[in-house]
Amino acid sequence: MVTGSGASSLAMANANSQKVRRSFSSKSCEHRESEEDGGDTMTMFEVFNGNRREKIVLQRLIVIARLPRHLADRTELGAHYEKLNFQLRKQYIWDHMTGLLVIYPSCLLHVIESSREVLLSVLKDLEDIRQQPDRALLEAPKVVFMAHNPRRRLFQQWSYKVLNADQGAVDAGTKGLEEEEEEEESTETLVCTVLSALQKLGGHLETAQKALPGSLLDDTPDLIVSQEVLDKLLARDDLLTPQQHLQMYDSPLNLSTDFGQVIRSSSLTRV
Repeated sequence: MVTGSGASSLAMANANSQKVRRSFSSKSCEHRESEEDGGDTMTMFEVFNGNRREKIVLQRLIVIARLPRHLADRTELGAHYEKLNFQLRKQYIWDHMTGLLVIYPSCLLHVIESSREVLLSVLKDLEDIRQQPDRALLEAPKVVFMAHNPRRRLFQQWSYKVLNADQGAVDAGTKGLEEEEEEEESTETLVCTVLSALQKLGGHLETAQKALPGSLLDDTPDLIVSQEVLDKLLARDDLLTPQQHLQMYDSPLNLSTDFGQVIRSSSLTRV
């Protein structure tokens, strides 16, 4: 309950935040226009090293999901996302999509880097798959993390890797956690384990001579996020589903000063 001067402060804060958003939007448009006027020229050094000056506000989405038992050929998942990537490239010409899909024996880890529109399309596709139980390629998808405007991309292109049964079974980053059997790992700890492994993989890709992360994972299996960590995350109820994550974009913060109350149209939170 907020009354008196508290309600006035909230109203002023809301007005200020709207001004900031308008200012940011205006600056973003001006920045894009300056690039289109010739500011996006790249040097040969940038091209050779796979660097790019973004024409979008970059976002990074990390999702996980279980694989259905009836899925005999796991490459079907890779083919599905290759097709989706091709469709999104035609729809969003400037919104280059990069990332990595790692397909484990019983689950998957998918990292997608692109614009907000592309990431929302991937989430909607996950929801469409979930609503097709007879021929679903995955089950119980969950959003692990979404980064807004990261400093750089972890991957320079999109690719997928199908792991063997013995790959991803052990992760050096979780050995210390396994020793603490009495205390259950928090969701935050598990998410940080995933993020740390992906950052290490991205760092190795910058210095390695290999074009795709798949071959690097074969040579350096300790960079693979363990399937055990992903299984634990899939069992957590505090991670959002794609549907819940999409609902957040349609549920803005509403301030009601008439009754001196702050009403949020959705109480959903994200890690």
